[in-house]
Amino acid sequence: MRRHRISGPLALVAAVTLLTACSDDGSDDSADSRPSQSADLALEPTETDQPSQTEEPDTVESSESAEGGIDAAAQKYVDAVADKDLDALVAAFHPDAQLIDVGREFNGHDEIRAWADNEVIGGKLTVLEDNPKSDGTTLLVRFAPGGTGGFEANYEFTSRDGRISELNLQYA
Repeated sequence: MRRHRISGPLALVAAVTLLTACSDDGSDDSADSRPSQSADLALEPTETDQPSQTEEPDTVESSESAEGGIDAAAQKYVDAVADKDLDALVAAFHPDAQLIDVGREFNGHDEIRAWADNEVIGGKLTVLEDNPKSDGTTLLVRFAPGGTGGFEANYEFTSRDGRISELNLQYA
């Protein structure tokens, strides 16, 4: 399982929250002395070549090469959703690709285009985890169709020749 680093202002907020939650204010109330769930955050130093960000990104940016980054075909999909680019999203798929969205099947560019235009473009996709496999990856994502709220799902990408041949979407 791959974990992404918390960087920039978000890391600072997490560190301050962690320090505040764990500080001793001298009271004897045992409920206040318990560490908060934020104590589980693993703060790692950021790389100096990565710019800090002032707001949460729509997606996880992957500047890494094939040695450790998100599968190229999956990254094209993620980028297309972030850019609200329907043509790029469709182009990320093979012409004969199959997409399964919680049991509903869409085959080929025309059906995938209609699905994406109605249900994906305009939403916000945040990658939470990347679990590579030999022929693609499975991403744990948070998808907010209207840009807010949303749900977690597993997006299992199977790719060949740098394009998606199958995408299976299931609630997490």
